[in-house]
Amino acid sequence: MEKELHHLITEALKEDVGAGDFSTICCIPSSQRGKAVLKIKQAGILAGVDIAKKIFDFIEPDTQFQAFKKDGESMSVGDEAFSVEAHIHTILKCERLVLNCMQRMSGIATLTREYVEKIKQYPTKILDTRKTTPNFRLLEKEAVRIGGACNHRFGLYDMIMLKDNHIDYCGGIIPAIEKAWEYIREKKLPLKIEVETRTLEDVLLIANQARGKVFRIMLDNFSPATIREALQITDHHFETEASGGIHLDNIISYAETGVDYISIGALIHQAKSLDLSLKAVFN
Repeated sequence: MEKELHHLITEALKEDVGAGDFSTICCIPSSQRGKAVLKIKQAGILAGVDIAKKIFDFIEPDTQFQAFKKDGESMSVGDEAFSVEAHIHTILKCERLVLNCMQRMSGIATLTREYVEKIKQYPTKILDTRKTTPNFRLLEKEAVRIGGACNHRFGLYDMIMLKDNHIDYCGGIIPAIEKAWEYIREKKLPLKIEVETRTLEDVLLIANQARGKVFRIMLDNFSPATIREALQITDHHFETEASGGIHLDNIISYAETGVDYISIGALIHQAKSLDLSLKAVFN
């Protein structure tokens, strides 16, 4: 994660600073030091404190950073999350990147926690998806984890997931599974296979012909009643994942089925950033 985070920070600062932070350069000596505090202006779940420290340290390794709250803690209006002491040029150069990351991450963590709390009495776990902001997936998925849910695959490279288009292009669900299975054995890849199903007939085919090859079955756009039928077919031989059209108003009915996972793209793409600010303070 460190390598990917450093790349993200580098590219984000390159985009923001460009040829130079002339607003700061023109009026503040480069040797002058200062202090700032991250102030909470909207209640929710805090996320990104650790990332903020890494951003400041990336620019100025001897930054003095003091966290008052931890990632995953509840925050209220008027709270302070951390203080930072460094060269003022460093503080102002990092300010917007830190706020953009933390506001976005806190919004995702807050919405995720709402989903997690909704079904906390059930064993079903919540997953995120690949419906993320380009080049910001690393931190969006970290925010989901901070909010209490689980990360699904990170990208196209860390799991084989046969979805409707793969299956249709391949000529059917079993041919797609067989080709995927042969491929990972031939290439000796440590990849698991998940398959999206659209009907109970699909589930039955996998249960009868792909046991030991498929580790998880996605039940896409299945109703809770149909999921119960699917679980009878799978009989605990596969992990199961419900997906499609699931939201806060109906998630309990899905968790009640006993499905292992519920994947929800809305954790990320429906989340609203929370209001935070970084303000100069003087002792």
